[in-house]
Amino acid sequence: MDFKARARELVSQMTLEEKMGQMKYNAPAIPRLGIPAYNWWNEALHGVARSGTATVFPQAIAMAASFNDELVHEVADAISDEARAKYNEYKTFGETLIYQGLTCWSPNINIFRDPRWGRGHETYGEDPYLTGRMGAAFVEGLQGDDPVYRKTDATLKHYAVHSGPEGLRHSFDAEVSREDLYGTYLAAFRYCIEKAHPAAVMGAYNRVNGEPCCASKTLLTDILRGEFGFDGYVVSDCGAIRDIDLHHKVTNGPDESAALAVKNGCDLNCGAAYTYLMAAYEKGLIGEEEITASAERLMEARLRLGMFDEGCPYDSITMDVVESPEHIALNREIARQSIVLLKNDGILPLKGSETIAVIGPNADSKAVLLANYNGTPSRYTTLLRGIQEAASGKVNYAEGCHLFREEDPDGCSQHPLREAILAAKRSDVVVLCMGLDPAMEGEEGDAYNCTASGDKLDLELPASQKTLYREIVKTGKPVIFVNVSGSCLNLCDQDRECAAVLQCFYPGAEGGHALADILFGKVSPSGRLPVTFYKSADDLPDFTDYSMKGRTYRFFEGEPLYPFGHGLSYTSFAENWLDGETVEVRNTGKMDAWHTVLKFAREPHPQLVGFRKVWVPAGETVTVQVRQD
Repeated sequence: MDFKARARELVSQMTLEEKMGQMKYNAPAIPRLGIPAYNWWNEALHGVARSGTATVFPQAIAMAASFNDELVHEVADAISDEARAKYNEYKTFGETLIYQGLTCWSPNINIFRDPRWGRGHETYGEDPYLTGRMGAAFVEGLQGDDPVYRKTDATLKHYAVHSGPEGLRHSFDAEVSREDLYGTYLAAFRYCIEKAHPAAVMGAYNRVNGEPCCASKTLLTDILRGEFGFDGYVVSDCGAIRDIDLHHKVTNGPDESAALAVKNGCDLNCGAAYTYLMAAYEKGLIGEEEITASAERLMEARLRLGMFDEGCPYDSITMDVVESPEHIALNREIARQSIVLLKNDGILPLKGSETIAVIGPNADSKAVLLANYNGTPSRYTTLLRGIQEAASGKVNYAEGCHLFREEDPDGCSQHPLREAILAAKRSDVVVLCMGLDPAMEGEEGDAYNCTASGDKLDLELPASQKTLYREIVKTGKPVIFVNVSGSCLNLCDQDRECAAVLQCFYPGAEGGHALADILFGKVSPSGRLPVTFYKSADDLPDFTDYSMKGRTYRFFEGEPLYPFGHGLSYTSFAENWLDGETVEVRNTGKMDAWHTVLKFAREPHPQLVGFRKVWVPAGETVTVQVRQD
């Protein structure tokens, strides 16, 4: 089916004003052509977001910690099923509103270059190859495998060189060398485009070497469409086109900004800037042929999604798939594989019969399950609830402290610290659930952390939690420290003083069950860190410096607390490389488990070049190929 020809024919029947209208994210209907109103904005970062009940999978950074791109493909396939089901129902109202469509503005494949960036947990970590592999798997899962129609559209974002600071993003100029641009910031975009053929790319807010990303000839025309061969459509981040004149000061007004963006290849505008396209046309700033080209790309996308056809195979997907038993089971499995065991002195796995104190502000928090850009699960299991359901012995719970506010000794509010101390003293072991939540690290405007616009000023636990931690350690009871965050924190004290340390990235609605499965040995931990855990922010370059020197495992010259790729198991493995791509993996322990084979190049700097996650029964050997591309 020639969708390009159909799009040209359809657009040829539109007036200039109608073409411009279709370039707005909230595109109006054209009844005489049978085109219903359509809002292009939908989110599917780790589940269908902001559209009611959905399966809420672990946050992207958690999925990256699984190092299992095949499982990530399954997750994205499930997400797109739910998106399709919702769209199929919503379209019966005669139009499709925001968060109800098939054009998903996911995944976020920016490089998590600095742990202070609040949105880093939306990414697949700090490594370009891991990000490319995970991103490509997610794109393929979202878009489906039908030879004619796409199930949903995947959108790579934010193109390009975008990773904070959040407070400066609307005016910031990221200055980068050619080596860093291609070797780090564009690598995952290129990989995903060449391997998975995403429908769309979203431009970033910032400038790169002086050019606004959403109107950059270098990024959009020369590199994206020219070098990378991208054949889809480009959408602006929301409000980014107006940033060009209001904050970047590259143009003198919204008409000039809109014209510059379209001329350089930005087809769809999230925001109101493209309402000025007619003014730009009347001033001679842009021609109709450029408007037509963008309108044709957008109509082609809607045609490929089967929006105007009878018999699209995805039209039969019903709401029965939303939070189906199969999706819930998949959610639990990806959550299990995303939890990283950082330290274990032998205390884990627990027997289950111990008296356990579960303490901390994140123990019974729903927010830490859901992260951001999330849907609403109709059922969920907090870390506390998961432990309570799985334990055969008594579980003593105490919140211990507020997530970030310190106690007022003279105030009338609760004083939970003493209850936590008492709970620890009457227990055999303490599971201490601390860290951050999405209100403390996130996107500008979403977080309570207005001082840093969602970014972190340092890598430290909040003072309230430090006080609680010290008092619990003083009890002398063994502590299993569960850090729940979307990024690196300083866990030096915990590594030195606790019996075990686990990193539980925002784990989704099944997070409590997954953690309990790990703690009580139902499964062996198999996650690995997709980011370096540094000892202090003092070890890092300035946040606004976009040079990769001194950043991530590839270029960091110091000693990390936990390196990229670190992750322990309840069993042991031996690898025997037969050649450059074939490896024998033997489980030399007593527990069936997953194992991730990592292959690195060492010159001119360390670089992940291949990985493969394999299931190896105890005492057995599995031979696998480690893909390198």
